Amino acid sequence: MKFRPFARQAFRGLAFCALAACAGTQTGAPRDYEPEIWQGGKDVVWLPMAKESVEKMLDLAKLTPADFVMDLGSGDGITVIAAAKRGARAMGVEFNPDLVAFSRRQAERAGVGDKTVFLQGDLFEADLSRATVITLFLLEELNLKLRPALLALKPGTRILSNTFRMGDWEPDASEAAPSGCSHWCWLHLWIVPARVEGTWRSPQGELVLRQQHQRVSGALGAGALALPLSEGRLNGDQIRFKAGGAEYRARVTGDVIEGSVARDGENRPWKAVR
Repeated sequence: MKFRPFARQAFRGLAFCALAACAGTQTGAPRDYEPEIWQGGKDVVWLPMAKESVEKMLDLAKLTPADFVMDLGSGDGITVIAAAKRGARAMGVEFNPDLVAFSRRQAERAGVGDKTVFLQGDLFEADLSRATVITLFLLEELNLKLRPALLALKPGTRILSNTFRMGDWEPDASEAAPSGCSHWCWLHLWIVPARVEGTWRSPQGELVLRQQHQRVSGALGAGALALPLSEGRLNGDQIRFKAGGAEYRARVTGDVIEGSVARDGENRPWKAVR
């Protein structure tokens, strides 16, 4: 994970940690610094997520030890630390250097310092390419600003947000926070869809796909014989749709869609090429 330029930013982050340990008063943040609710930040004020909501968010992501989690605007580090406790590698990106230092100390105390990284920097400049899971607790206007970068990630990447949504990119799943929550009580999941908009060639004729995030429409065949698609949907790199009484299920790999078509109880291989 990197910022521009990576080496300089990473060095500054590590240097800050070392300086804070030896001379915290120079930063105005002694070692007993504690963040305050509603304290100002670069883009939003800081509000903590309840531990129960964090855990349910990670459940919604179906987090595994194979995942690499990035929390954008990581605050006190609670989400990063919770992910690391489940065995995942996790990184927080936070603009406030006091919160970065606080999060590092919390991770060490929790015994997950070796599985976590906290970088001081602008979340809009972060390299997200390694992430398999991204967590957010930002305003919708900030989510929308991030959205182009999120949609450009590898299909199947999971994006999770507390309360705030992504405009007309509808969540793939939403769940209420655990009982007892009084504010910011909805958790949303998006799965980055493959990019399939365009014209493909298939044994059944030309396949024209139109895409609105994870929703897919279009037609199969040419001219007056073209069959409209229905129930078209993407789940990461998995696509499904119906056309002419047949159901198509396949995987998108670059310029190839390959899977099967089912009709009248019979399944046959099926492939389309862009």
